[in-house]
Amino acid sequence: MKLTGAEIFIECLKREGVKTLFALPGGVVLKIFDMLHQQKDIEVVLTRHEQGAGHMAEGYAKATGRAGVCLVTSGPGMTNVITALADAYMDSVPLVCFSGQVPTNLIGNDAFQEADNVGLSRPCTKYNFLVKDVNDLASTIKEAFYIATTGRPGPVLVDIPKDVSMEKADFTYPNSVSIRGYNPTYEGNKWQIKQAAEAMMKAKKPVLYVGGGVVFSGASQELIELAELTQIPVDMTLMGLGAFPGEHPLSMGMLGMHGTYQANMAVHYADLVVAIGARFDDRVTGKVAEFCPYAKIVHIDIDPTSIRKNIHVDIPIVGDCKAVLRELTQILKATVNGEQRELRKAWWDQIREWERAHPLTYQQEKDGPIKPQHVIKRLYELTKDRDPIVATDVGQHQMWAAQYFKLSKPNRWLTSGGLGTMGFGFPAAMGAQAAFPGRLVLCIAGDGSVQMNMQEMATAVVSKLPVKIIVLNNRFHGMVRQWQDLFYEGRYASSYLDTTPDFVKLAEAYGAVGLRAGKVGELDDVLKEAIAVNGPVIVDVPTHPYENVYPMIPAGGCNHEMILEDPPELKNKQLGGAAKATPEGKDTILTA
Repeated sequence: MKLTGAEIFIECLKREGVKTLFALPGGVVLKIFDMLHQQKDIEVVLTRHEQGAGHMAEGYAKATGRAGVCLVTSGPGMTNVITALADAYMDSVPLVCFSGQVPTNLIGNDAFQEADNVGLSRPCTKYNFLVKDVNDLASTIKEAFYIATTGRPGPVLVDIPKDVSMEKADFTYPNSVSIRGYNPTYEGNKWQIKQAAEAMMKAKKPVLYVGGGVVFSGASQELIELAELTQIPVDMTLMGLGAFPGEHPLSMGMLGMHGTYQANMAVHYADLVVAIGARFDDRVTGKVAEFCPYAKIVHIDIDPTSIRKNIHVDIPIVGDCKAVLRELTQILKATVNGEQRELRKAWWDQIREWERAHPLTYQQEKDGPIKPQHVIKRLYELTKDRDPIVATDVGQHQMWAAQYFKLSKPNRWLTSGGLGTMGFGFPAAMGAQAAFPGRLVLCIAGDGSVQMNMQEMATAVVSKLPVKIIVLNNRFHGMVRQWQDLFYEGRYASSYLDTTPDFVKLAEAYGAVGLRAGKVGELDDVLKEAIAVNGPVIVDVPTHPYENVYPMIPAGGCNHEMILEDPPELKNKQLGGAAKATPEGKDTILTA
């Protein structure tokens, strides 16, 4: 039996186990949407913007470990989803995006809503396809899912012209894929793994530096087993949070620009750094020439192009984190004994001293402005028994969430790391909620970031996705303001948000629930009420407008050169208001 391209598209998604599709229609994909409307196996979540569709697919992928799928139309539909593709590419998220295209005979003729989808997406996808023949559609979709989910995961685009979706062909779906030149290495080199084991045995001051690759490879248990066997401290990147339990005694939390004091000091003074599924990005390394100056470096990564890309590596191991850690642990089991642990006693004494000297801390006055750290700490304490999925937007609130919300399991942390996309958090949370309807899904947002995809509240209400958004409302682009205070003499150029909406009324306008905690004493009750609501909620929490994220490594600084608190001139900022730069460059205090 011959099927149309649209029918082939749906059958392929079914064969790949796709249950949820995030999509927004347009002229050239109407045949596909018409066929989707006539079937019941795949739920179509109608988004209000294509960027939202892409981020929802990312959230779905990060929460499930499976490929997220979105469908957009040609032209502006494609240009709108580019941000999500770039975000997924930077964070190695398995995503398959289908875009509509003008009929094949019009490609290149500047037809209505035509865009060069392949050219636009080439820099921000792992691979992309333009399907010009309906007979190639099924095999192309099979290859797209294979490429997106194998090796180092990433986004793949499949561009489908209108005529291809309407023409007919015999449907056969390949059982396997073989792509010349694409053969990811899963098993690490045994000699190099043995070298890594020997280095770990000899090291007096070792550190495990853990990235998001551990999460996507499903290697969390292998990591825990290795760390507990060797008693080596664990540093996590922003993307690696949850790969190792945050409250585990071996965890030192996040490292990098806003990492903990002990995590950054340990990686700087270590004599061995074992990087696992991490890519040595600039937010971790700081000044590259002085990163880990005393350490031998082992790097385990499935992507060979990531190894020695930014940092010289002494022992490179190309392979899947799960497979390599399993073999590494087997070697170490036969050799690790109490002698190594005694060897590192002084190292652990030093780490605990750093931890005591400069812990993560804040001061919350009973009747003072609400500190954002306090909101996240209380949210964590009230929800940790529910094993929530936590999404964030990008900015100060993201860093505080990384510091104070202790993730205990992988696939619970959804954030934009590499691209740093404001507006990511809310749609990503919705994608996770679509995957797990019964789970508690939280979105920690800032008043600036959350407005960038606020239109998706309509999607949340209509699709019954009960995400809880907690807005840390300081009336600033907070991270921009922090840098302006520290490095631009307090000139708030375009960082003050003097038109922040009433988020309670905004939620109600969409048919959702809006709540506000204006005082410290109201916070717990409001958070509990939000969690109990069977539907999407916005919790507006006005917070201290001048609170800054510390520790902080200034751009170009070394890991041990952290700013730990506000300099004296910033400590005198008025607590109850927000400052706005006047045209004359002077600060005017506006009462909250």
